[in-house]
Amino acid sequence: MSEKLTLLDLLLANPQKFLSGEEISRRLSVSRTAVWKQINKLREAGYEFEAVPNKGYRIVNQPERIDPSALKKTLKTKTFGLKLDVLETSVSTQEEARELAEAGAPEGTLVVAEEQTGGKGRMGRKWFSPKGKGIWMSLVLKPAQPLHYMPQLTLLTGVAVCRAVRRVTGVMAGLKWPNDLLVDGRKICGILLESAAEDEYVRYCIAGIGISANLDAEDYPDELKPVATSLKIEAGEAIDRVQLIAAVMEEFEALYDLYRQEGFAPIALLWEALSVTLGKQVTVYTAAGPVTGHAKKLDHSGALTIVTEDGRELPVFSGDVELRR
Repeated sequence: MSEKLTLLDLLLANPQKFLSGEEISRRLSVSRTAVWKQINKLREAGYEFEAVPNKGYRIVNQPERIDPSALKKTLKTKTFGLKLDVLETSVSTQEEARELAEAGAPEGTLVVAEEQTGGKGRMGRKWFSPKGKGIWMSLVLKPAQPLHYMPQLTLLTGVAVCRAVRRVTGVMAGLKWPNDLLVDGRKICGILLESAAEDEYVRYCIAGIGISANLDAEDYPDELKPVATSLKIEAGEAIDRVQLIAAVMEEFEALYDLYRQEGFAPIALLWEALSVTLGKQVTVYTAAGPVTGHAKKLDHSGALTIVTEDGRELPVFSGDVELRR
């Protein structure tokens, strides 16, 4: 039995009782420093403790695990999420889903991880995805369309997640172009779509979704505290991750079917209704340099139309948006 598991068993066997560091150290035959390190490891795994000087520690909350059978029972989809892999730890669910897609996995295959050790966002940025606290998942899609339409699917994914978040949690998240969900200016979700193409047509794409569900304020590193939040912080209570994953899959599948039947126009209207970008003064940092102006609308491709100070309307196809006050 590992030292960590032994410590956990000891604490779980005494749920109402404080165990001092000295007593734990004696019963496990380890140093006080080792006890402190193991307590911190358990915290990182999602366990919460009450720590009182001269009394010790006791567990007050255990991390909820994503139960694959419960998730499958909760899903009300035709295909999305029915083929499911739930992993304890993954370097990246994007890479796991990509390997499955290359091996012939069907559309709608979903990979979910309790923790990512190498999760990534746009432009290769590291994505903070601690264990047991969020929804870190990737979905295999196989749209029969040209590669240049992929930005539309990024916006569709955002609409699906935003509608699900509002429905399940009551948190009034909004969409920041092209791929973030914000609450009062702070990020709760990032989206990343990556494609494999042949002759400019999509063979498959992987829709990566990272939702900060049950993180507490102290979980965030200092550099993220001013710009990030979680659904738990905003709602004032923990979120049922199984219910939210199921809701995202249901919204996603319905919008994906609508998109294939009627094109991007109805998706664009839904996105605009949820946007926190349109109508604002923005600076978009593009590969060609910054573009500043009024965010007017989406164009037919999903590009953001910016009206500059001299009255020109410029479509921006990719970039980081800064909302100006």
